[in-house]
Amino acid sequence: MTSSLRRAGVAALLLFALTGFLAAQSKTMSVQVREAPVRSSPSFLGPIITDLNYGDRVEVLEVRSGWAHINLPSGKGQGWLHSSELTAEQIALKAGSNVSSGASSSEVALAGKGFNEQVEQEYRSETSLDYTWVDKMEKIAYTPQQLVDFLKAGRLEGSGAAK
Repeated sequence: MTSSLRRAGVAALLLFALTGFLAAQSKTMSVQVREAPVRSSPSFLGPIITDLNYGDRVEVLEVRSGWAHINLPSGKGQGWLHSSELTAEQIALKAGSNVSSGASSSEVALAGKGFNEQVEQEYRSETSLDYTWVDKMEKIAYTPQQLVDFLKAGRLEGSGAAK
């Protein structure tokens, strides 16, 4: 066997092994929240390209800094989901099941921080503080584009910030 033929055989073998390794890296996961916004970039400020629903199955291509790069179930592109919105368990939806009892992505984020509605109610009952302004501030909402514009206007950059 000539050395060039041997090299070609080794290269083909390595390519085959690498392809198998990369295929093993991707895995299928389920959306575990009621509604999960798929973003065009791995950032909470990234534009939302579509929403997925509880139980949707996605192929995870890679995970980077808490964000999963996925193939959309429709086969129409790719996007980014926060990994807290996914589970390795396959979720089987049953007829008549109440999906509305699932948590939203915001509720999952708050629970991850150890704070939820029950904790807030308990804390309010144990203190004599006035939460009027806190309640008003909680109702303020900005679109992702407004936040990006704010970051750009202030020339704020960093992880996930506008550039």
